[in-house]
Amino acid sequence: MVAGSASALVGGHWDISWHQSIGRDTFWTPPHLLIYLCGILAGISSAYLILGTTFGGHAGARAASVRLWGFRGPLGAFLCAWGGIAMLVSAPFDDWWHNAYGLDVKILSPPHLVLGIGIFAVRLGALVLILGQMNRASGELAHSLRRLFLFVGSLFIVGLLVLLMEHTVRVYMHSARFYLLLAIPVPFVLAGISRAGAGGHPSRWPATTMAAVYTAVVAFLVWILPLFPAEPKLGPVYQKVTHFIPPEFPILLLVPALALDLLRPRLAAWGLWRHAAAAGVVFVASLAAAQWPFASFLMSPAARNRFFGAGYLGFFIEPSSPYALHQFVTLDPSPAAFWQAMAVAVGAAILSTRLGLAWGDWMRRLRR
Repeated sequence: MVAGSASALVGGHWDISWHQSIGRDTFWTPPHLLIYLCGILAGISSAYLILGTTFGGHAGARAASVRLWGFRGPLGAFLCAWGGIAMLVSAPFDDWWHNAYGLDVKILSPPHLVLGIGIFAVRLGALVLILGQMNRASGELAHSLRRLFLFVGSLFIVGLLVLLMEHTVRVYMHSARFYLLLAIPVPFVLAGISRAGAGGHPSRWPATTMAAVYTAVVAFLVWILPLFPAEPKLGPVYQKVTHFIPPEFPILLLVPALALDLLRPRLAAWGLWRHAAAAGVVFVASLAAAQWPFASFLMSPAARNRFFGAGYLGFFIEPSSPYALHQFVTLDPSPAAFWQAMAVAVGAAILSTRLGLAWGDWMRRLRR
């Protein structure tokens, strides 16, 4: 299940790059096959666990299972099975959508949302499956499962930022909406996964570990994808493209993640709402302090190189667009509106963290 989740991650980024570099020429592209491999692996592995628990004679497996529709199995296996089905259903839906409405390059289309929900369910199922064993284990096994647990948590962050990719590119990084969009999902994942992994042999740097995996994965794609040739097959073509267009350089989530890990021991004795309030303020403040000047750098000629990748443009980017001109898009009509929206972002980060802490406490009690 973890391998399938990673397969969907690589395939999803590769598919977006394919759209930016070539266009959607056929359903049977390698990125699509890599994405749907996730659903196949999730279906096979969950079927093995559910059928083996239902009809097998292992008392321990049955004791650590739940009952659903006459079958028995780990809760995570049922979640993965549902996610795999949703992913496979989205395949013909996506093909029909493109045939009916054209070969778009949108991430948040209805079939892509169905696919994204399916991938989310597979990752959640893998997370729950690991948790059930991790919370029953001890010693080195628990420590190994905790590392795997943090890795799957990092996949959640990568997946969420893929869904937000169209609205968090560098032209929006000097607008409050950029920070608001990140403040809604990311603190929830960081707080929940860090909280759930706090027992046994906890990692001192859970949030930093997840942010580091996200950074490494996206940076690897920035550096590797342009090594392979690609040519547009759809029009209109506004930019000359001779290789795959990678994603943008990773957002500097390492800064708020490190700040939260440093702050966490001090917050351990605080009430949950005080904890959430402090963590939410730190998340938005540290992210803005790091990303704002870094966004200015990404807009400069110094970032248009192979390392930072700010010079890559998809074939459909019009030359007169702010993205092609390396100009920020101002979404806030006035400074007052900007600060009001940033205050909303802080409030969203606080609420997101509080919900994440509650989710983490629930996960710590999970045994099946």
